[in-house]
Amino acid sequence: MNLTVVAATGGVGRHLLGQALSAGHQVTAVVRDPAKLGERAGPKVRVVTADLSAPDPEALRSAVDGADAVLSGFGPHGQADAGHTASGTQAVVEAMRATGVRRIVAVSAAPVSTLPSPGRPHPPRHDPGDTLAMRYVAAPLGRLFLGKVFADLAAMEDVLRAGGLDWTVVRPPRLTGKPLTATYRTAVDRNLRGGTSVPRADVAHLMLHCVQDQATVGHALGIAT
Repeated sequence: MNLTVVAATGGVGRHLLGQALSAGHQVTAVVRDPAKLGERAGPKVRVVTADLSAPDPEALRSAVDGADAVLSGFGPHGQADAGHTASGTQAVVEAMRATGVRRIVAVSAAPVSTLPSPGRPHPPRHDPGDTLAMRYVAAPLGRLFLGKVFADLAAMEDVLRAGGLDWTVVRPPRLTGKPLTATYRTAVDRNLRGGTSVPRADVAHLMLHCVQDQATVGHALGIAT
């Protein structure tokens, strides 16, 4: 397949790039700094330089044109750089619509499942997969310290729902740097009970699987080990 990986040098993006290449796919890597690709750059990788905090529509159209699917690992690293994910994703969506590309899989976060947003003002008060400790301790603390991050991701999900594309979002809990397990659990439109963490490599693995799984279109998938 011909895949476009957005934010291909990020935490999830670098795993998307590596796993896609290992599976024999042709990849276009959308990066802000091509030098960070290092040894991951190669003959099967076409590099497009684009800063999604200040999107270049022409560059993004070039990046997605002819792709079978777009996989986005774009998201804020923390409170300081939150606020660009929704607008950057909107630019990607517009590029896809302009070039006729329909399939996109993006990474979000587990706390977004209960977070109100302009496009989803009345989410469930509690996620059915969350434990009492998650609902009343971890979630409030997360909103306190990472509220801008989750709001940015919730707005990004709004963009996808309104974009008219075949979208899927993957909502992991705390991300780790552990190796790929491929034995993670998933759930449709809810979080995983007792799921507190997952390797970034497993998130990438699920995202690549979703590309060809039409049953995931229009859904948010919970994931955890």
